[in-house]
Amino acid sequence: MLNIKGVAVALVLLAGNSMAAVSPQEAAKLGSSLTPLGAEKAGNAAGSIPPWSGGITQAPAGYKGSGTHHIDPFAADKPLFTITRANLAQYRDQLTPGQVALFETYPDSFQMPVYPSRRSGSAPQWVYDNTAKNAVSAKLLDGGNGFADAFGGIPFPIPQNGVEALWNHIARYRGTYVVRRASEVAVQRNGSYSLVTSQQEALFKFYDPKGSYASLNNILFYYLSATRSPARLAGGAVLVHETLDQVKQPRQAWGYNAGQRRVRRAPNLAYDTPISAADGLRTADDTDMFNGAPDRYDWKLLGKREIYIPYNSYKLTSAQVKYKDLLQVGHLNPAYTRYELHRVWVVEGTLKSGARHIYSKRTLYLDEDSWQAAVVDQYDGRGELWRVSMAYLKNYYELPTTWSALDVFHDLQARRYHVQNLDNEEANTIDFSQPTADDGYFTPAQLRRRGTR
Repeated sequence: MLNIKGVAVALVLLAGNSMAAVSPQEAAKLGSSLTPLGAEKAGNAAGSIPPWSGGITQAPAGYKGSGTHHIDPFAADKPLFTITRANLAQYRDQLTPGQVALFETYPDSFQMPVYPSRRSGSAPQWVYDNTAKNAVSAKLLDGGNGFADAFGGIPFPIPQNGVEALWNHIARYRGTYVVRRASEVAVQRNGSYSLVTSQQEALFKFYDPKGSYASLNNILFYYLSATRSPARLAGGAVLVHETLDQVKQPRQAWGYNAGQRRVRRAPNLAYDTPISAADGLRTADDTDMFNGAPDRYDWKLLGKREIYIPYNSYKLTSAQVKYKDLLQVGHLNPAYTRYELHRVWVVEGTLKSGARHIYSKRTLYLDEDSWQAAVVDQYDGRGELWRVSMAYLKNYYELPTTWSALDVFHDLQARRYHVQNLDNEEANTIDFSQPTADDGYFTPAQLRRRGTR
C-alpha cells in the first residue's frame, strides 16, 4: 500500500508537467525538516526508521584509504529477522512486486536478512551547498529530456514530478574521477558463470569542483571501459560521452575492436540495446539501474513507501568473500546480504505510445537519502513482471557518498541473473584518489591505446 502524504498526491497531479525550481521558502527546508539532499530528516512513526543525524562522517578505524577494501562500520549488527517464503505475507507491504517475485521464483533459497536501519547516507558539504543552490535555479529542458542551471549537487532535491526525481538518480554524486578494475558475470540456471574483467574510468564533469554549469558544454560525464579478460574479449574498449540534454545532443559512444584494430562509432549504445557481456540480461539503459535519455517514457512520481532495500552492503563486498561462495543458483548467497527498512521515492515510467522498448513499464524505488535507485521492477510488452534489478548500496566513506557496491539484474522468466562490479578477489577496489584525467584523455583518438594496454 502506498504511504503517500498529502503533498505527494499533489506531486502525482503535477507529474506530467515541467515545473520550474522551487521557491526560496520551500528550499529553506533543506537542512531543517529535510536533509541537505531532500530526504525527510525525521524517522518514521513506528521507530523502525531512525532520524537522519548526518550519516557516516568519518571512515572507521583501520581503513587504509581510497582504493583499499572497505571496513564494515556495522560489523557488530545482528539480523532482526529474516524474510523467507514462509513468512512473506507478513512483510509483503514493505516489498516491491519484483522482490516478492524473487521469493516466489526461488522459494527454497531466496531470503532477505533484515538488519537495524542505519541512515548512513552522507555527502561532502560542498555538494550540500550546491544542492541548496540548485533547488531554486534548476529547470527541466525539452519536456524533461535534460535540465539546466544546476551543478555539483542534486538538481531537484524537492522534486515536483517523476522526471525530476529520475534526473536526481542520474545526476547524483559519485565523486569526480573514478578508477576501478572489476568483473561482471552472467550466472546461468545451473549456477555456472564466466568472469568478464575490465578496467573502468569515469570523469563526472558535473561534479568537477573547478567547473560550473556554464563550462559543462552539455557533458554530464565521460566513461571508459577496457576489457582485460577473458582472452577472446581482451583488448576491446568502449568510450561514452554522456550528455545532459540527450535530445539536443544524443549520447556519443565509440567502440574499439581489438581484432580489427579499429575505432568505430557506436550510435546504438542506448535504450534497450543488449549489452554483450551481460549475455542478454541487461540493456544499455539498465546499467546503473537507469541511465540515458528519459524521453521514451512518461514518468510519474507516485509518492513514498517504506521498503526493505539492500543497504550498508559491506559484508557482500568483503575481500574475504570468494565469488564461488557468493554466486549461487538463482541469486546471491543471502548469508552475505543485508537489507534495511528505508523510505524510497516511487517513480513509474510507462512507455509512450509509438515508442519502442522491450520494457512496457519500469518502476524505480529511489533511496530518499541518496537518490540512488535501490530496486527497479521491469515489465514486458504484455505488462507482466519480467525483470527485477537491485543495487546493493553502501557508503563510500572516503568521499563520502552512498553508491551501489554491486548491481544485480534478475530475469525471472529465464531464471538467470547478471552481476556487475565484482571486485572481492581484486587486490584493490574502486579508487577515487587518482589524479583527475583531463578531457583529452576521453577521446576516440585515445581509445585504441586504452584497449591495448
